[in-house]
Amino acid sequence: MGRLFGTDGVRGVANADLTAELALGLSVAAAHVLAEAGTFEGHRPVAVVGRDPRASGEFLEAAVVAGLASAGVDVLRVGVLPTPAVAYLTGSLGADLGVMLSASHNPMPDNGIKFFARGGHKLADELEDRIERTYRAHSSGEPWERPTGAGVGRVTVYDEGFDNYVAHLVGVLPNRLDGLKIVIDGAHGAAARVSPEAFARAGADVITLGTEPDGLNINDGCGSTHLALLRAAVVEHGADLGVAHDGDADRCLAVDREGNEVDGDQILAVLALGMREAATLRKNTVVATVMSNLGFKLAMERAGIELVQTAVGDRYVLEEMKAHGFALGGEQSGHVIVLDHATTGDGTLTGLMLAARVAATGRPLAELAGVMERLPQILINVPDVDKARVATSAELTAAVTEAERELGATGRVLLRPSGTEPLVRVMVEAADIEQARAVAGRLADAVKSALG
Repeated sequence: MGRLFGTDGVRGVANADLTAELALGLSVAAAHVLAEAGTFEGHRPVAVVGRDPRASGEFLEAAVVAGLASAGVDVLRVGVLPTPAVAYLTGSLGADLGVMLSASHNPMPDNGIKFFARGGHKLADELEDRIERTYRAHSSGEPWERPTGAGVGRVTVYDEGFDNYVAHLVGVLPNRLDGLKIVIDGAHGAAARVSPEAFARAGADVITLGTEPDGLNINDGCGSTHLALLRAAVVEHGADLGVAHDGDADRCLAVDREGNEVDGDQILAVLALGMREAATLRKNTVVATVMSNLGFKLAMERAGIELVQTAVGDRYVLEEMKAHGFALGGEQSGHVIVLDHATTGDGTLTGLMLAARVAATGRPLAELAGVMERLPQILINVPDVDKARVATSAELTAAVTEAERELGATGRVLLRPSGTEPLVRVMVEAADIEQARAVAGRLADAVKSALG
């Protein structure tokens, strides 16, 4: 059996892979592991539990709440809120644990469980491993030690979470958004209420899409993975910009007034320049992954901002930021972390910060995003190859060297073994799209030849 915890919690098809029994068992295991680690010492433990609007979240939430309460943990149920809201409330309420039920941008049948430690930070890998081992031991018959009487956890509906989180978002903005017309696509997800409310309180004239979740329509043809509706609405309404979230609202992509996409790299570039101007870009450094567009790297070089690159995944970006005290990091996908105000990627906060920059400068988003030229990027997945030999194949090394020589300083090659599938991802950037396609095609053939 493979590891339950992936890079972003436990995910799978709800009621098939991710069952009520699994949700309950993992929650009990988490409570026992944290108790053994001393997290609950000297006080009665408290957990914050939230979810996105998926239909399966209703029974999975019930299972998680039952598991925690049966292990002696008091539970604050905050209902449908974004992942970063659960992280924020875990920290602001002094809770010992946060639990979010969501599968982010995945289709509706999927769901997931993500744990946050005290302070709203991602649970350490070592603790996830211990939770999984404990769960497996007890699911095979080892009995739990269970509290009785007054020792069982109490369950409270915490309706104030919505207002507390929105007030936090608006409170950290450097300036208001008065005069801006903004279209928001909530992906029929966790931000459907939060994001429009936060933008409106900040002064924007708000038009909404994807803000009527029914438990079945999350991410369905809308949100950050489907921008066509947002593009059309921004142009139709003559809006200044549009903002799109994913299902759990930990990411944000944008659209300028002409309907052009502004991706995570461009958003990061705009925020980096604004934060440097405000003297909040600590160590004059921004953190991104190796998949960030070369145009972003060149833009930061021109601006005199240092760039630190990590492996793909917002968890690696966050680890680098926390380790070295950096304030800003993110991914091309729209996961942006502003560490002074959030412990994880926060799509609503990102959109607000981007809009605040437009309002403060009086410049259209297209002009601000034009600080970087997004170079053509071709990605080819090469399946059914021995991905373990990517770094040791002499034939492949020679092919990469030749490709890099051809591309020169305005191009880039990246070969990345998939973390979950027997395939290698070939990514090529170049100033010319046809050159990028040609080089990527030759490298894909080389991968098949060398590793097939």
